[in-house]
Amino acid sequence: MPFRSSFAKFAPRAASGLNPETGLLVGAMTGATGAIRTHLIAVTAGAILLVSGCDSMSEDFQDFTEKFSPPSPFQAAVWASDFNDPGLQRRGVILLSNATFGGERTYVDLYRVLASESTDPLVRAAGIRALGRWGDPADAIVIANQLKNDYRQVRLEAAIALQRIHEESVEDRIWRQLIDESEDEAIRIELAIALGQYPTDSAFQALALTLEDRSLAMNLAAADSLRVLTGHDFGIDGPAWLSWYETTKSPFAQVEIFLYPTFERPVTFFEKLAFWDPTVFETPAPPRGLDIGGRSTYDDENDDQKSDSDAPSSGAKTPSDSTADTGEGS
Repeated sequence: MPFRSSFAKFAPRAASGLNPETGLLVGAMTGATGAIRTHLIAVTAGAILLVSGCDSMSEDFQDFTEKFSPPSPFQAAVWASDFNDPGLQRRGVILLSNATFGGERTYVDLYRVLASESTDPLVRAAGIRALGRWGDPADAIVIANQLKNDYRQVRLEAAIALQRIHEESVEDRIWRQLIDESEDEAIRIELAIALGQYPTDSAFQALALTLEDRSLAMNLAAADSLRVLTGHDFGIDGPAWLSWYETTKSPFAQVEIFLYPTFERPVTFFEKLAFWDPTVFETPAPPRGLDIGGRSTYDDENDDQKSDSDAPSSGAKTPSDSTADTGEGS
């Protein structure tokens, strides 16, 4: 059959409900010879890839242009305080919390309000993330309250934030949520990680129980926390962990310092071009409030801030400098 006749053959199908252009293309690909059909498939696939590639490049270019003129600290603060526009408010909170001055008392008070009272779940989740980064150990209670929130994203951010703040009074709520099989797997994984900073019998038993779960990701997260708590490593072998625990008088004698995990991703092409404003990622660190050798990390940070204020660095950023992204995910 000539190639032209294939269009005529399948044209009625287009008129019966399909888009005319779609009907013609489908007809041509069905009735054409193998060589022509392969050519049409290649052209169609190339067009799809070109469109998707343009979208990706557009996003990268937007990130690149924002390096030249990022939102000012004032603009970010205005957005974060805009309770009439959840989208802008969420963006403002993320910008502030990622900035070097995001721990200012005024901003932390705003994070607390959003983490507990915002009616928009994404704004509340952003507030929880910010509070987890800059809040006090007592804020762990506010964050733990969100483990029962109806929205998954809010509970997930709460579980992650509890890795960054140490407060013994919330340990019970963490392990109880961890062993709740109705909870989302991703949230339980983050809770298993968070429990690695509490060397207690209840934490050990909850993590050992998690080793029996069918999810390998949960098994690995629980095993890693058990390793941090005990200084020993029996992998994901639950019976081996329990047998060792029952025959050991001081199972937490070799407890390691818990370090919360941080986000890291490949640096994009346009970010590499912006050499004057390099993308910097966080490094794992102990949670605020965790006692390390008789000294809490919260006290250490207060001392560091005090010494910084006593001897300011000429190259240090101030609230008027930048709201540049420090590398955390948004």
